[in-house]
Amino acid sequence: MSLPEIVQATLDGESVAARVGLGGDDLLLVTPTRTLVYRAEGLLSDETVEEYPHDAEHVGVSEGRRKAKVTLDYGLDGERTFSVPTKQLDQVLHPVLAGVFNARGITNSGESVKKTFRFSELTIVITSARLVRHIGAAIWDEEYEEYHFDDVTDLDFEEGSVATSVVLTVDGRQERFKTPNDQARAVREALVSAVCAYHGVDDVDELRAAAARGTETDQGEEVDDEDEMSFGDGPAPLDTSGVDGDVDGESDAENVAQTVDRGPAAEATGAKRDDGFGDSGFESAGVVDDDAVARELAELREIVETQNERLERQERTIRKLIEELRRGR
Repeated sequence: MSLPEIVQATLDGESVAARVGLGGDDLLLVTPTRTLVYRAEGLLSDETVEEYPHDAEHVGVSEGRRKAKVTLDYGLDGERTFSVPTKQLDQVLHPVLAGVFNARGITNSGESVKKTFRFSELTIVITSARLVRHIGAAIWDEEYEEYHFDDVTDLDFEEGSVATSVVLTVDGRQERFKTPNDQARAVREALVSAVCAYHGVDDVDELRAAAARGTETDQGEEVDDEDEMSFGDGPAPLDTSGVDGDVDGESDAENVAQTVDRGPAAEATGAKRDDGFGDSGFESAGVVDDDAVARELAELREIVETQNERLERQERTIRKLIEELRRGR
């Protein structure tokens, strides 16, 4: 179907990615860079075309019984709003969000937006390579979360009396969100289809099997790396015979000459080593192995860092739980 001349002139050769009828001859057209809203000539108005660039920071929606308004917020450049029939809103939002995701660099070249779902204050967008989740009154803003399918190793769906929990295993951790039961099947089919297509498998069982094989391969590579690791001949073994345990790994001759200041002759004359304790009544514990201390400190530091990471994850989980409880979800 040909487009009105005023629309063709506005497009100026740019391709149309999506087209949605708004009733009568009115149209909404989505290009890679902007959304165009065409209003046909009426009794009280001339035909017009309004442009809405996709580089928005925020996309909001307000719904009435017959009309819905879509607002694109451009930050310091202000807001732009257009209205559509409420029954057409979901058809409009899907391509508009796809355009915004492309313009904001959320999706990559060749990545397509498959499905868009809205559940009260939860928006779920499934692309060919990731799942984007946004919680809040807005449909989308920069406070979103995304889970790339490259990191997804399992999918599960836990049915409840009212809602179904979608459980994604991402990078070894579980991420959850709930969908109303009347929409759960559509979400499940869209998400399973997109994830399996990304990984080149037929179903979730094959996805799990592929993830298990990948884990075994990674573990095998780690073992091989350890087998091939070499530190050369290493330090000479300690020889403590005849030197009272104060030798730190050098040859006996060097140790006697350089690191040990007491021997048979010195002991015979009653000579004592100045160990820094003087007449305090305490004695030196001997030579400290600096390398061993450094290793112990490194191990302790690693343990502390691991515990801190776990505490941070728990804190984020608690904050999310508090936020959801406040919202009554």
